[in-house]
Amino acid sequence: QVQLVESGGGLVQAGGSLRLSCAASGSTLNTYTMGWFRQAPGKERDFVGSISWSGRIADYADSVKGRFTISRDNAKNTVYLQMNSLKPEDTAVYYCAVKLRIGGNPITDKYDYWGQGTQVTVSS
Repeated sequence: QVQLVESGGGLVQAGGSLRLSCAASGSTLNTYTMGWFRQAPGKERDFVGSISWSGRIADYADSVKGRFTISRDNAKNTVYLQMNSLKPEDTAVYYCAVKLRIGGNPITDKYDYWGQGTQVTVSS
């Protein structure tokens, strides 16, 4: 059983930065794609970005390209989401997840395990 725990959320002013972390336990995740998603109040959960097992390939939603960066430290079983130039519309609960299927499409494939989420609030 995989457990994912996000941290690093909080309240930040527009234009500021936050770095989210996702620590995994229960299994070694260094062979799997990891993803970040977010859900704003009253909206569906949306894909934010993903990173391949090696860390060499990352995909991002258009809304965050150039502002957010995903990285991973496989030795620590941890994935990060660096968020810069934050906007009020980035306000959401952010979730990390792991995709067990090898290959496929990290944007549309099903993710198998999810964290509990961490709140990010960006004030204007």
